[in-house]
Amino acid sequence: MKQFSNFLLLIVFLQSCSPNNVKQDKSLKKYFDDNKVEGCFALMDNASGKFTVHNLGRYRDSSYLPASTFKILNSLIGLQTGKISSDSMVIKWDGVERRVADWNKDLNMYEAFRVSSVYYYQEVARRIGKDTMQIWLDSLKYGAKTDTGKVVITSAIDSFWLDNSLKITPDQQLGLVKRLYFDQLPFFKSYQEMVKRAMLFENNSNYRLGYKTGWGFKENGNAIGWVVGWVEENNHPYFFVLNIESPDKDFDMSTIRMKMLKDILKQLGFFEGRM
Repeated sequence: MKQFSNFLLLIVFLQSCSPNNVKQDKSLKKYFDDNKVEGCFALMDNASGKFTVHNLGRYRDSSYLPASTFKILNSLIGLQTGKISSDSMVIKWDGVERRVADWNKDLNMYEAFRVSSVYYYQEVARRIGKDTMQIWLDSLKYGAKTDTGKVVITSAIDSFWLDNSLKITPDQQLGLVKRLYFDQLPFFKSYQEMVKRAMLFENNSNYRLGYKTGWGFKENGNAIGWVVGWVEENNHPYFFVLNIESPDKDFDMSTIRMKMLKDILKQLGFFEGRM
């Protein structure tokens, strides 16, 4: 019953993005042009239900691999199924040297989430298993449907969110983060709070900024970058999603996606504690 009611909440949210409450802000295009990327941005004001959007078609209708944004759901499923005992549970490093130095050591969930460790969450997914993971994807209606009308894990359990076999729309990403913020997902509240704590990277007297990044590659080799999360001022949350795409093999995704997000939010009036 709880899962059904949460599904209804998702339907209500997805239907709330209508022409009457969407402002397409053409001034935001400059941030994409200046960085030579395609993409979209959307911000939802929770109090009014209004959306500020750049590139509405991409935001609503296009889907992309979730990459490391899937760690939000992987964490929640791992915790709910007991495969992660708490956010302090350590998984031993497998000894494989990877490109990010912070991945090459033993990590607990909180640390692994914040440095976006590949090995930690691949091991979590293997422990969850394909059948259980599929049940949760079905329950949450997570991901864009394929030609079969379903979202099915068709590749390895430890890489399906990285290899383009699972895709998600920016609209769905924003909806998931909104439900997480309000503890409306079908997971214990304490587990949702753990994930939100891991997502909270900036917390000061003016604002709170929580997010998860993602970085992967389309079938054609183009880099896809995500930042999904919320910004809160005066106890008033706004939810956002940034999705960008670049064909440049040397594109500095780590730096540019966060700079773009903060530049856009600053233009929209955030970080001063006045929203």
